[in-house]
Amino acid sequence: MTDTFRTSRVTRFQRQGLPVAVMLLAVLLVWYGAAWALNAPGAIERVLPADGAWTWQELLRATMAMQRPVLPAPHQVALDFWSSLVDWPLDSPRNLLFHVAVTAESTLWGFVLGTALGLFLSVCIVHSRTLDRALLPWIVASQTVPVLAIAPIVLVILGSLGFAGVAPKAVIAMYLCFFPVTVAMVQGLRSPQRIETEMLHTYAATRWQTLWLLRLPAALPFLFPALRVGIAAGLVGAMVAELPTGAVAGLGARLLTGSYYGNTIQIWSALVMSALLGLTLTTVVAGVERLVLRNRPQS
Repeated sequence: MTDTFRTSRVTRFQRQGLPVAVMLLAVLLVWYGAAWALNAPGAIERVLPADGAWTWQELLRATMAMQRPVLPAPHQVALDFWSSLVDWPLDSPRNLLFHVAVTAESTLWGFVLGTALGLFLSVCIVHSRTLDRALLPWIVASQTVPVLAIAPIVLVILGSLGFAGVAPKAVIAMYLCFFPVTVAMVQGLRSPQRIETEMLHTYAATRWQTLWLLRLPAALPFLFPALRVGIAAGLVGAMVAELPTGAVAGLGARLLTGSYYGNTIQIWSALVMSALLGLTLTTVVAGVERLVLRNRPQS
């Protein structure tokens, strides 16, 4: 039994873990090579002796330890990331978790609002041919406008109405969240076959009973992939919304501060944290999906 268990774990690692480990190693090697190539001119100009009396080993060490590199080395980003977590209290703006809490709040509110709006619009579109023709083209067209152009307009309008703080950022996150939910749910609500809808019609089911008993369950496999996309898009929207406001908190504000002061290591630390936050949020949605669909019969 023990040997079988160990064999299964080794096999699972070879199938799942080994490709990830190989890809991670390749990314690190490419990253270190790019850091050396991009930082070398600055190191030669500002760090190493001007008479050229240095070796390639000294050049390599200089490019890997610059205070303001063009491209930080992975270990520099890792050290700054760890230092921000352990060297500062949680309520300090120097702690990345402080900024994560601010951005996550806006993201989750935008995700909830965007999901609700997407569900509402999809139900309206499926049940009304007029709304299908009137709304769907505009919904698609709305996503052709860059969020960087939308964000300042939304912030100014909501600010004039007295909304500040989380609300404007949540609205911009909602703007990016609702689209994948709407499109996926329209497809999902229309997925039941005609014979299924006609069977409910023979039982004199109302339109809302058909929606609840047939269309919504059939749409769940379409909904959750859209939710994963939506929450990741909402995170991007929340971070973008923090840029034009000059916010002092949030991962977007952290990126902006690093850009102002030329602190590329801080910028990359914030990028890594935003990637981890996005991965965590999508993993949570995927976990909810497994719980909801675990008893669903496989087709």
